[in-house]
Amino acid sequence: VQLQASGGGLVQAGGSLRLSCAASGRTFSSYGMSWFRQAPGKERDFVASITWSGYSTYYTDSVKGRFTISRDNAKNTVYLQMNSLKPEDAAVYYCAVHSNQGIPTIDQILYWGQGTLVTVSS
Repeated sequence: VQLQASGGGLVQAGGSLRLSCAASGRTFSSYGMSWFRQAPGKERDFVASITWSGYSTYYTDSVKGRFTISRDNAKNTVYLQMNSLKPEDAAVYYCAVHSNQGIPTIDQILYWGQGTLVTVSS
């Protein structure tokens, strides 16, 4: 099982990026999927999650209205559209698969992606 995250990079404050995470090795259409992020020297924090159907999404307060999580089960891929980026959004972003359908805790994560770096210049 592998989760391949991509789409990170350097962007100016106010800009946008779209992260992708493609799963291989098995299908995750019945699992919840999430994005977490970890800034240097800080813990890995929840950013957004989406239920297996895609009908329900959840966000941490600091990204509500700016980030959108979505998924394409046919492609076994989850996305994170990030708009109006701020310097405080800079981090390594990790995709994750979990069995629960709401906001997962770290302990509930079944698989992690390798991370993709997002840098936001002010």
